Amino acid sequence: MNPLKVLLAALILTPVANLPAAAQVAATAPDSPATPRLTVAQLRARYADRQSRYMTVRGMEIHYKDEGPRKAPVLLMIHGSQSSLRTWDRIAVLLKPRYRIIRFDIPGYGLSGPVSDEAAASVLPVEITEGLLDGLGVKRLAAAVGVSSGGTMAMYLAARRPEMVARLILSNTPSDPVDTSHMVQTPAFLAAQDRARRTGYQDYDFWDQYLSFFAGDPARISRRTRMEYWDFNRRSPERHPIAMVARIGDGKQAAIEMAKITTPTFLVWGGGDPLLPEAAVNAITRYLKNATISKVLMPDVGHYPPLEVPDRFARWIETYVEAGVPGQ
Repeated sequence: MNPLKVLLAALILTPVANLPAAAQVAATAPDSPATPRLTVAQLRARYADRQSRYMTVRGMEIHYKDEGPRKAPVLLMIHGSQSSLRTWDRIAVLLKPRYRIIRFDIPGYGLSGPVSDEAAASVLPVEITEGLLDGLGVKRLAAAVGVSSGGTMAMYLAARRPEMVARLILSNTPSDPVDTSHMVQTPAFLAAQDRARRTGYQDYDFWDQYLSFFAGDPARISRRTRMEYWDFNRRSPERHPIAMVARIGDGKQAAIEMAKITTPTFLVWGGGDPLLPEAAVNAITRYLKNATISKVLMPDVGHYPPLEVPDRFARWIETYVEAGVPGQ
């Protein structure tokens, strides 16, 4: 199966000398299917920090961060598939002086534990978000913010718990079943996918090409971020790798859930996204037919605006939350 389609079905430059020592070793080591996988314990030893916390939700250990003043307005930030809560690192730094920022690694990703067979069969992805917020005693969010499939989870939360979500901020979030047929991919990215298909291993070059392809300007994605994607995606194989990723699926139930949403919604879109271009903004607007929609299109930005232009994205969050609900 095409490894790109596997990734997207789930929706979906720092010098080496300045990287942490472990990442320097990884950057210079031979990278092949024989390259050792990283266990969750090894990833935690490498990437956990003083803000890292853990909570068991529905039998799964969730890595999360809860930063900023306890009594400040709460912003929930949800990453997309193949990513981690580090998507929001720079944005959290910018906003946590004024807001309480909660973010987490979806089970099976980042530093969270694996998805059990029982959870894969019985737990909805949105229930992880609910359980974490309930465990933290959060009754009301100033905004739920999500990118890519993280936006899908934020939408499902707003549909299920409208009293909890004051506003939605969605970035490059799918609303229809994922279709990649319109994408014109680079030869280097196609070669990396072919190699991954043959070997069953997504090497550093695969993630390097992946992030460059989906960026409006590849130079904005740092080498550190590229190394992190490689590390987190060579985590020991999971039995249920996308079970807790919120998905559109065939679109039927997703359309029902989106129609339930009355939460004021802000679409902050990378218009240079090769997967979900401007037409996707119009599509999700139609599905969110009962919500007041505001939009901003950034034509120079790709699929991951929080990674590519975090300072700009943080300003949009702050503007929307502070201004209330702008007119359409």
